[in-house]
Amino acid sequence: MQNFISYKNSKIAYLDVGKGTTIVLLHGFLENATMWNGVVKELSKTNRVICIDLLGHGKSDCIGYVHTMNDMAEAVKEILNFLRLRKFYIIGHSMGGYVSLAFAEKYLKNIKGLCLLNSSAQADSEERKELRTRVGEMAKKNYSNLVRMSISNLFLTETKAIFTSEIAQIKKEALQTSVQGYIAATKGMQLRENKEAVLQTIPKRLIIAGENDPVTHFNSILKEAKRTKTSLIKLSGGHMSHIEDKDELIASLKKFIKG
Repeated sequence: MQNFISYKNSKIAYLDVGKGTTIVLLHGFLENATMWNGVVKELSKTNRVICIDLLGHGKSDCIGYVHTMNDMAEAVKEILNFLRLRKFYIIGHSMGGYVSLAFAEKYLKNIKGLCLLNSSAQADSEERKELRTRVGEMAKKNYSNLVRMSISNLFLTETKAIFTSEIAQIKKEALQTSVQGYIAATKGMQLRENKEAVLQTIPKRLIIAGENDPVTHFNSILKEAKRTKTSLIKLSGGHMSHIEDKDELIASLKKFIKG
């Protein structure tokens, strides 16, 4: 059952399931809490799992025309304060990983462990920033097609045929994100800074990466893991490990939380 709090006169949605060690799951760009359904089903058997719709995504409102990663992290903190949660694990997928690091920079004492899933502590390259500017303009003109194309590009050609129904559902969920939410998050990601130094302050940290991820690129993540002395788990798929490598992902997360 989805719950809501009021934050800056806006509605923020979250899910609270299970009992035990608290795990906070943060979705990626154009996703929402539903991306974690399969993961929640397993982790909530022995843990308390909190899934949050980040600003402008799912059933959470926008609070402005730019949602920085820090803005999103503060909304997450508001929910965790409301639930009176002091210590927890955070697992962030893609953009959710950026939000996790923004959270850790301010609230390190609250974090038991942090996992970047198909994500990175690096800032956008100049090329990536330019791309975000272009797609932000495209969103104003042909939003539906842009969203559908963006989701398709997250999957490898060989896996698109395997996960047809899952991709269709992801596109449906992605279109819950408004044009304002899309642009606000895009600008926020564009503005973020390198957080490798922050990642290194987290005693228990993990990166889970897809060997064929078309977004973060495995070789870049491998170098990042070495630079930051962060444990790295390589999965065989691409950017959507919760679908392409779901069983291996769940097993890795369970081990991380118990270890």
